[in-house]
Amino acid sequence: MSDKVVLAYSGGLDTSVAVAWLKETEGLDVIAVVVDVGQGGDFNKIAQRAISAGAIDCIVVDARDEMAEDFVVPAIKANALYEGRYPLVSALSRPVIVKHLVEVARARGAGSVAHGCTGKGNDQVRFEVGIASIAPELETLAPARSWGMSRAELLKYAHEHAISVEAAVDKLYSIDENLWGRAIECGVMEDPWVSPPEDVYELTIQRETIPREVILSFEKGIPVAIDGEKLKLADLISLMSQIAGSYGWGRIDMVENRRVGIKSRETYECPGALAILLAHSDLESIALERDLAHEKLRLEPRWAELVYDGMWFSPLKQAIDSFFAESQKSVTGDVRLRFSPGNCTVVGRRSELSLYDYGLATYEPEDTFKHEYAEGFVQIWGMSLSTWARIQGLGTSK
Repeated sequence: MSDKVVLAYSGGLDTSVAVAWLKETEGLDVIAVVVDVGQGGDFNKIAQRAISAGAIDCIVVDARDEMAEDFVVPAIKANALYEGRYPLVSALSRPVIVKHLVEVARARGAGSVAHGCTGKGNDQVRFEVGIASIAPELETLAPARSWGMSRAELLKYAHEHAISVEAAVDKLYSIDENLWGRAIECGVMEDPWVSPPEDVYELTIQRETIPREVILSFEKGIPVAIDGEKLKLADLISLMSQIAGSYGWGRIDMVENRRVGIKSRETYECPGALAILLAHSDLESIALERDLAHEKLRLEPRWAELVYDGMWFSPLKQAIDSFFAESQKSVTGDVRLRFSPGNCTVVGRRSELSLYDYGLATYEPEDTFKHEYAEGFVQIWGMSLSTWARIQGLGTSK
């Protein structure tokens, strides 16, 4: 095996210690890879920290647009909400990172890829299954599952190896952020009875009190403009997050079922994601034919489960993607969202391809529905039940 390993590097305590640990314990040359998926931060400083920890190189990849266009777009088309609530914030970013880890490993001749995930979480599954799906020749290393160090011991190790980390033993929360939202866990929130303290929130702090309406425009299922202004998707998501979050809307507090079998209390801030998904699913209500819409509703939770479980590159997920892509050909139009403190609601939708026919729907004089057709339709529709009732039903003597 090559003596090089490519490490998914965040700049935090765990991955900084992993650089030194992989070098010292496994005798590997570490190439750190930082993938910018919209989490923010000083990437020059992060790269310098990786080098100071012992990495032979640190590569920073700007993948914000890639994540938006190649990973968030399919999630929007899928109206993806794991267990009906969570818009897959962390789950969507992991295959982006996996893709770039594999690219660097192959370009630099590394024989293995490493991550800083623990044995309890979903991310170990997403990294390792993702890598095995597209690069089965690469070995995957998980130092945090091997070293058995507590947070205090990690800090001691970092101090002893002169690793500069911005961490403290009393760090309150574990936070993962990208352009699609923000995930917060640990600390007092590990008790599902305790309300999340206000200091965990950053994206959904209420600043606006006067209600506001926003028109979100879609082309073939993809959001393209806010109030008529066309925007690059990553920028549109950011702006929608700012608007929705300024009304204190977009928080999720839930106990979810992790892939490893643990129930975990999770707190999320996803104002932009939730507003976009709300608008998209509403536009589909006038754009999709009934049977197509019903079948899509059945497939949406399955798609979300696959992505949550780290199966982004699986053939089933790819096949469902194709179905969703076909379904979006008519999902072009506008949705009017109304924001007020703590609320976001759809108050209007329109499309040149709308299947909503006013003449068929109205009870006014403009009604074009052929009421005389209904009698025969109802009789034929209920024929099976009426036959059953007459011969086998509860009212018979048999």
